[in-house]
Amino acid sequence: MRHFLILSRSGQTSSNFTSLREAGRLDLVAQCLTSSIFISHKTRKDVIVHIILTGPPNPPIYLRVESSKLYDIRTDEDSWKEILKNVLDNKQHPGFTIFKKSFQEVIKELSKEVSQIYILEEKGINISKEEIKENVLFILGDHIGLPKKDENFALRYGKKLSLGKTKYLAKSCITIINYILDQK
Repeated sequence: MRHFLILSRSGQTSSNFTSLREAGRLDLVAQCLTSSIFISHKTRKDVIVHIILTGPPNPPIYLRVESSKLYDIRTDEDSWKEILKNVLDNKQHPGFTIFKKSFQEVIKELSKEVSQIYILEEKGINISKEEIKENVLFILGDHIGLPKKDENFALRYGKKLSLGKTKYLAKSCITIINYILDQK
């Protein structure tokens, strides 16, 4: 299983929005979901995306998205907007589960579920030098990045991993990781 955790520091925690971009950049969350789950003409069945929203009005919100249980989804932003609005409004959508949990609570729980935790950081161990096992978690920040205290907390359970010195968008990091893992 592949796990991706996205911490959205400004991601709105209510369904009261008209666009994802105006909802604390939930458009970035939608892009990461698309990069994590979709490949050409189908969806991956071995991915769980963990999303922590810490924006207003009711943080934190934890969304767990299991690709093997998803259906009736598309890659366009309007589709993700409707799904996220419904889920944040406590309506059911296949594959989505919503919890009231913080980043640190989720990391503690996932540390028992995965074999390794990696925090993506330019100054980490280069991914080409790391033997990546099955059932790992990759932690990514949004456009703001991870708060230092949360990064330090996650480092108790894992280590920094780098895709190189170039800074990539979170969605691109996910695509690169999926590509590397697909080659194994």
